[in-house]
Amino acid sequence: MNNVLKKKRANKSSLPFLFKSSFKVSFIIILISLILLITTFTFDTVPPILNRGIQPATFPKALLVLIIFLTSFIFYLSIKTPWKKESKLPRSFFITLIAFVLFLVIAKTLDFFLAIAVVSALVSYYWGEKRIFYLLAVSILFPIIVFIFFETFLGLRFPPGIITNIYYN
Repeated sequence: MNNVLKKKRANKSSLPFLFKSSFKVSFIIILISLILLITTFTFDTVPPILNRGIQPATFPKALLVLIIFLTSFIFYLSIKTPWKKESKLPRSFFITLIAFVLFLVIAKTLDFFLAIAVVSALVSYYWGEKRIFYLLAVSILFPIIVFIFFETFLGLRFPPGIITNIYYN
């Protein structure tokens, strides 16, 4: 009888949801997002005459609420379909991390949109997309969508760079 109880306790699926890794990861992401969301309420408001587009705190608030919602949704999905245990992280994970460092270097030295194009193509390739048409489409369309969204809808101006200087000059 004791052996049966020990085996049942050793089974990870019988653990309460508080001890599962999906809950821990989701909880940490939501906690950090909530702290940052509360911090955005301390941002100064820009007078309407100086305001270009939206208030400085609006976009971070919307982004943090979106992160909280998506994290809650992913946690819900992990309850329905538990995560697989990986003994080691896949190669694409490390390449994605390197791609983000490459993004910072290209964005700071050359151009923000060039960085988005390179990183989106690189990450798509290493996540499994090998068709050149779709890689080019992602690397061209995604920066254009980002530019249109931020420039026209939010009224933000991007820092100078190779591509942005062509547009602004």
